[in-house]
Amino acid sequence: PALILMWFLMAVATMLPSAAPMIRIYCEIADTARIKGEPVVHPLVLVAGYLCMWLAGSALFAALTLGVHAFASSGQLLDPVVGIAGAAALLVAGLYQFSGLKEACLTKCRNPFSTLFANWSAKPGRIFHLGMEQGLWCLGCCWALMLVMFAVGAMNIFWMALIGLFTLIEKQTTGRMASRSVGAILLVWGAALLLVSA
Repeated sequence: PALILMWFLMAVATMLPSAAPMIRIYCEIADTARIKGEPVVHPLVLVAGYLCMWLAGSALFAALTLGVHAFASSGQLLDPVVGIAGAAALLVAGLYQFSGLKEACLTKCRNPFSTLFANWSAKPGRIFHLGMEQGLWCLGCCWALMLVMFAVGAMNIFWMALIGLFTLIEKQTTGRMASRSVGAILLVWGAALLLVSA
């Protein structure tokens, strides 16, 4: 449970800022509905659904942490994973930046208005589910970037801030230049770590 909480706090710190535009758009739609006299679900219900998906993802990352550290025999769970395991985390993260799935999820993250507007509802359950859907797209977009935390050490504040800043930039810009640039850096980094470990 402590490990799940640790990953969840990292996810909140790095991913919630990039969800701010989605939350703002929901609030704008809600304000328009409220002016018309229509019932509106509080935006915290949407956020709760979003965070629910990252909590599920955090459980998977916690299980992966136990497996990776058992394989790497690095001792402390919060220490950076070196050698083949660390290189593999960076290479997977780098390769995913070039994938079609990454692009599809990123497109959904960049354009939340159509999804929020098309699925608008006055029922809390529907809005919670909508938040889960947006959280799933975000998880699909950014899960591989979280693998970098294995190579730099879990709860590394500097890297959490850096990943959080990048995800915010990536979701606010068009094109694939940002994604591919970071992907190339991660691939070079992973390959260098692999060579050093050989």
